[in-house]
Amino acid sequence: MEDIRIKITDRDGKTHEVDAPTDMAMNLMEVIRSYELAPEGTIGICGGMAMCASCQCYVKSNTDLPDMEMDEEAMLAEAFFVKDNSRLACQIPITEQLDGLEVELAPEEI
Repeated sequence: MEDIRIKITDRDGKTHEVDAPTDMAMNLMEVIRSYELAPEGTIGICGGMAMCASCQCYVKSNTDLPDMEMDEEAMLAEAFFVKDNSRLACQIPITEQLDGLEVELAPEEI
């Protein structure tokens, strides 16, 4: 399998079903940026280093995700609008196991 389907709800509440390649070593934040589902400069500000939380999203499906690393946990501990299902999209690599993933982008930080 080369592409998987992901549902992403943008910050305006519109849901987009997108195809994400599993063979390009992308992460979820990069997929969101490639489909321009968030305005330029509002997501992935740190370049995917788990240092800004601009790509925070809420996982809405029961998809099995990789465990959170310490850097991601630390960043979410300081971020705004954090919920129990919050993750940093930059820390979620696109793999076949994510087929059917549903996420919602967290609001922008103030």
